[in-house]
Amino acid sequence: MNKVLFILIMLLCTTPLPAQENKKVFVTRDANGVLVFSDSPQPGAEELTLSSRANIMAATDPTLPVRKAPAAEPFKVEIVQPEEQGTVRDNTGSVYVSGKISPMFERGLRVRLLLDGKPQGEPQNNAVFILRDVHRGEHKLQMELFDQSGKLIATSPVTTFYLHRTSVISPN
Repeated sequence: MNKVLFILIMLLCTTPLPAQENKKVFVTRDANGVLVFSDSPQPGAEELTLSSRANIMAATDPTLPVRKAPAAEPFKVEIVQPEEQGTVRDNTGSVYVSGKISPMFERGLRVRLLLDGKPQGEPQNNAVFILRDVHRGEHKLQMELFDQSGKLIATSPVTTFYLHRTSVISPN
């Protein structure tokens, strides 16, 4: 019996009452000029006409826009030292080569140096190389950048430099 009574009360509470929709609202001003709203008419009151539609905003789509992952910036490799068309003077034939990789050098990347098109050792995890006993004359350098799986992902432009060493024939 309690369940039936409970269900009946719940149904009565949830159904809208039509009497509320037909009520009238009146507005007057008091002695201080303040607006007074009432549901009963007063002398000098004006009846307000209310729209039957409740002031409810339309629903918006709650899903977030799909964000595209930023495109990975391609790596760029360049040789900083020796400069393009630069001259290196070293009687032992030592050449110090340094490179620049952008964006920032990441863990797992490897760099290999090519001297006149020939690899100088295995790829390493930094862009600084020391070449020993390089013959005098014109030489071309290039750096190659490899990813973690050994795939070539970038190469530097070819840099030409000149090595000056004293000659055995003409030491001056």
